Amino acid sequence: MIAADYPFLDIFWTMFVFFLFFIWLTILFRIFGDIFRRKDIGGGVKALWIVFVILLPFLGVFVYLISQNDGMTQRALDRAQAERSQRDAYVQSVAGGGAAVEIERAKGLLDSGAITQAEFDALKQKALA
Repeated sequence: MIAADYPFLDIFWTMFVFFLFFIWLTILFRIFGDIFRRKDIGGGVKALWIVFVILLPFLGVFVYLISQNDGMTQRALDRAQAERSQRDAYVQSVAGGGAAVEIERAKGLLDSGAITQAEFDALKQKALA
């Protein structure tokens, strides 16, 4: 049987090594992605970072993480904010119909007497903002 030839601790150790390898690849791809997305450095510096990370993988990754940590974090936050803004704009354009639809609804409420002219003006300003 295979189980008799491969004890539990060996299975555990193999899973642990695989998990560490997966973490290593995740960090490596994140660093490569960050290097290629950067706008504040030129192509030569990007090439040097890539060569450094490839030739001395552990040292290169750790040096990049230590020296560029704040920049990586800020770029990731900026990218997430930009994606969120694009998604929100898309959802608003598809679902809401925009300011014209909101003003039209408010005008209908004004005509039916459900709101006053001042409330209509406030809703109109909010829709146009």
